[in-house]
Amino acid sequence: MVTAEILLDTVQKVKDFSSSIIKMEAECELVQGLRILDAKSIMGIFSLDLSKPIQLRIDSDGSDVPEGLKRFLVKNE
Repeated sequence: MVTAEILLDTVQKVKDFSSSIIKMEAECELVQGLRILDAKSIMGIFSLDLSKPIQLRIDSDGSDVPEGLKRFLVKNE
């Protein structure tokens, strides 16, 4: 399982994320507080507080976030 913090703070980022994640075969979830939803559901994404980071969980054998999703990662400065 791969987990990462992402930020989808604009409508364009949500659209781009949705376009990227829908192509993945692995199960993907977004977690915010007590809410857990299918990361491939654009309506579900818009139901979250997009001003705050969201935890992305990808059920995958890999240990790193896929390259196409790295641009959404929260940068730790």
